[in-house]
Amino acid sequence: MQRTQPGIAARLARTNPTTVFLVTLLLALVAFFAPGVIGGLFTLLLAGALATLLVTTWSVQTPQTRAIRLIVLTLLVTVGLVKLL
Repeated sequence: MQRTQPGIAARLARTNPTTVFLVTLLLALVAFFAPGVIGGLFTLLLAGALATLLVTTWSVQTPQTRAIRLIVLTLLVTVGLVKLL
């Protein structure tokens, strides 16, 4: 059986980098400045998207890039959990 739809990596490769950056920046600003539970949930949502991207691209990244991404992911999850409390 053939897959009829391209994977997420192929779809991400075709997106406009400026648009992706601006949308991510907007989500991050909303997540960091929204009060309480809403901000925490948006931050954890952003961390989940980053985790998905990290898992998808893990095999093609250098060890330094992996470490930086894991640090950023840890910081996002920590900020999200702190905002929830």
